[in-house]
Amino acid sequence: MTAPDPGEALAAAERNHVPVLRDEVLAALAPEDGDIIVDGTFGAGGYTRAILAAAECTVIGVDRDPDALAEARPWAATYGPRLRLVQGTFGTLDETPRPGERVAGVVLDIGVSSMQLDRPERGFSFLREGALDMRMDQDGPSAADLVNTAEEAVLADILFQYGEERRSRALARAIVAARAKAPLRTTADLACVVEAAAPARKPGQAHPATRAFQALRIAVNDELGELARGLAAAERVLAPGGRLVVVTFHSLEDRIVKRFLKSRAERGGAGVSRHAPGPQDGPPAPFEVLTRKPVEAGEAELAANPRARSARLRAARRTDAAPLPFEPTGLGLPGLTVKGLARGTRR
Repeated sequence: MTAPDPGEALAAAERNHVPVLRDEVLAALAPEDGDIIVDGTFGAGGYTRAILAAAECTVIGVDRDPDALAEARPWAATYGPRLRLVQGTFGTLDETPRPGERVAGVVLDIGVSSMQLDRPERGFSFLREGALDMRMDQDGPSAADLVNTAEEAVLADILFQYGEERRSRALARAIVAARAKAPLRTTADLACVVEAAAPARKPGQAHPATRAFQALRIAVNDELGELARGLAAAERVLAPGGRLVVVTFHSLEDRIVKRFLKSRAERGGAGVSRHAPGPQDGPPAPFEVLTRKPVEAGEAELAANPRARSARLRAARRTDAAPLPFEPTGLGLPGLTVKGLARGTRR
């Protein structure tokens, strides 16, 4: 079998995927020649390609999904040593640079990628029937394992805390009743159970399974805990003046980023009370916030890509202060235990 031409593979990748807020991400990162940038959520490589086109820099592309990296390798060869692909979680992105390398930027695009959503076999979307999987790294317990084995109270907590589902207890009860008759193995199995247990939809309302699928995906992949660890890793790895740019897609993620940056931009770091009078004592702030309010997609992008409607961008610049200890308790992570794993408390 003939290997794909790198140039043709690159052109196809450009056609098939344009990331949300691409121009805004580039403006916030401001890459320059000679920089080293870590793209901690590589996905289909949209941000990476834009960064490499903007400056003669190097990008370290990190992704936990082996499929994402395998699909990128044919076109990645176009960039030679300027692009290095690494399989791993962005919670350990500070381990990816080589000794002595100074990182000038970190970009994180939180949540599930379009590539994962669009593939039925990955099980991320109720719109496409496939195995109820949802594992980004294709390892460990799947969503099917979770819905078929977790206690009803745990399922209700997951749906409420990670999906902000107001009918979490009723949905958890319906899932447990359905699995007693037959295991829920596909996305359609779960979507049907949730839809049957929900009130009739009004025109314009989202599918009743939307929040349930979000909640299970977050739980399976420990996404909120990983986000907190990724923010702390970016703080450790960024050189003074380096920039952190984070794109989120729902309020749970955005809240964590907002709280992290606010705490890191205050003298004393996480845990400082906003009600305390006067200047705060403690270590100097390791970040300067660059976005007073989150940046959102413009009308043209929303018209071209409806998925951008929920995207929020926040950015900060690293100071020359030492990184602070990682303390996730002030970031609002739900303290759920799923199959013996305390979510949001690792590392």
